[in-house]
Order: sequence, then structure tokens, then C-alpha cells
Amino acid sequence: MYNTLLFDLDGTLTDPFDGITNSVLYALKKCGITETDRKKLAAFIGPPLMESFQVFYGMSEEASGKAVAFYREYYADKGIFENRVYDRIPETLAALAARGKKLYVATSKPEFFAEKILEHFQLAPYFSGVAGATMDETRTRKADVIAYALGRFSLPQVQSVMIGDRMHDVAGAKQNKLPCIGVLYGFGSREELLAAGADMLAETPEALLPLLQ
Repeated sequence: MYNTLLFDLDGTLTDPFDGITNSVLYALKKCGITETDRKKLAAFIGPPLMESFQVFYGMSEEASGKAVAFYREYYADKGIFENRVYDRIPETLAALAARGKKLYVATSKPEFFAEKILEHFQLAPYFSGVAGATMDETRTRKADVIAYALGRFSLPQVQSVMIGDRMHDVAGAKQNKLPCIGVLYGFGSREELLAAGADMLAETPEALLPLLQ
């Protein structure tokens, strides 16, 4: 039985593809890089931004920091709400809350932005707390965010579970000795999640319900 549920945000509660890819394109252009394949930018959804600019575009740490700043110029103004809630997420969250589950968000997105998104899309009432990254990049890794959530909200490791769509969610959960349910409607594949060690998989939001008794 799982009583404490930690949800990833991007790719798990909402589909942020347009907002994130538009923000990345803006940042790359400001850095003098032209990217014509928007689909490849889906890889930016989930991992920390600093890491992604370095891995996917070979940027130095300094250049990546500048790219993140450019990204946030667009994201804070427009990209944050170029987003949509996945179908059946509100109903699924309501059903879980009705069972007495305690719901939290654990995201590598800056906490300030995560809170604004949850409020804007009327998801905030379902959650008892939000744990996110810091704007200064000192806390971005999913393992660090989960550890922060566990400590900040005094959450028990027993009967707690992480729910997310990428290998980073699974790895972060494992490092904190939590099980992880991988969701297949987000941006991570079945192969990615299983290779990372996901304990269970859910094809749709409502498929989480029988797994979270």
C-alpha cells in the first residue's frame, strides 16, 4: 500500500512540449545555434537544463549557464503556459485524494515555476506540497529534489512512491530507496523506464489507480 505519492510534473501531470521546445529554440538562437528539428528537443523534457545543453549541444558549463538564462527569458514570459494537463489527470488525482492519499510534486523544474503551473491549471488543491529545483542550479538532480521533498515535508520512505515518465525519475527514486512507477504517456519509452529499473508501468493516468491501492 502506498500512502505518500510523489509526482513528477513535466511529462507526468502536464505536456509541456510546446513551451519547453520554444524556450530551447529561443535560447539556442541567442547562442548562435540554429536548430531545425523541434522533435529532438523533447529530450530536454525531464533532465536538468544545464545538463541537457551540455550533453546535446556540447556546451561548456559557462555557455550552458548562459543558455539556461536565455531559456528562462522566454519561459518565464510565454513558455510556462504553453502547456496542457494530460487527459484524466484531474480525475485521477481527485480519486487518489479521496482514498486519503497524500500527494506531492517532486520536479527538476524550478519550484517557483512549478507552483505557478499548478495554480494556473487548477491542480494545486490536490497537492500537500511542491518540491522543485533551485533557480541557482544548486538543486536540480531528481535524486536531490526527492531527498529535499522527503526532508522538507517529513515524508516516510515506507509506503511512499515516485511517479514519473523518465529514467531520471526512476534513478532518483532508487537513490532515495523509493519504488518508482513509470508512466508511458509522457516522454520516456517503455524500454527507457524498464532499463532504469521502474517497479511498475502505467499506460494512462487512470491506470495508476489500481497500482496505488
